[in-house]
Amino acid sequence: MDPGAVSILKRAVEMDKNEQYTIALVLYQEGVQILIDAMKETKEANRTYLAAKTKEYLDRAEIVKQLISTRKSQGKYREFTKIESGSTGHGYESVFGRFLDGTVKYINIEDPYIRAFHQCQNLVRLCELAVRKCRTLSRISLITTYDAKELQQVTRLAELKESLASRNIAFDFSFSETLHDRQIRLSNGWVIKIGRGLDYFKAPESKFALGVFDLELRPCNETTVDIFHENNLQNAIK
Repeated sequence: MDPGAVSILKRAVEMDKNEQYTIALVLYQEGVQILIDAMKETKEANRTYLAAKTKEYLDRAEIVKQLISTRKSQGKYREFTKIESGSTGHGYESVFGRFLDGTVKYINIEDPYIRAFHQCQNLVRLCELAVRKCRTLSRISLITTYDAKELQQVTRLAELKESLASRNIAFDFSFSETLHDRQIRLSNGWVIKIGRGLDYFKAPESKFALGVFDLELRPCNETTVDIFHENNLQNAIK
């Protein structure tokens, strides 16, 4: 069996056992696609084996999909993970990109630290990911804290507002003096709570080090990620 498929499906099974079902589902789908592609170039003698393995993982993926659906409807779905200090592979797409899809119309962000230049850049990265993946997205809202020492904070957010407007996406931002919690709430019911908010990456070693642009390659600070589904959130977020 293709080594790439073996690695992906092995991790899928691991995530499945740990009840990290949304991650497992994505991995099952990726691994199965590799197997399907491999069958097209495999000799007849091996094709039966690959077909059987493909069916096995497809069947499990369907069960996982049903588990997610059932727990969502019951308001019981939750995933909790820990990002270790210095680890990589935890860019926004890996951490919560699987929840950004065509069902997301609104995104509400609460993060007290969207103030410094790099923090505003993190917000732009999130917006870029959302624009790419959420074809019905119409609004993004931000609540953060105001920092009088960051003279360009409002200007940066206003520039982002103008850029999103060119994509027919409204962006509004407001400031709270008491905001502490950090969370991203999607109109499809998913809530993502990251202990450090969007700013959980270590500073790059230099301007030309890997990870400067690709956050999947950027070492992280230690933090936790709590993702759950609120069945009635879609109405509450509007």
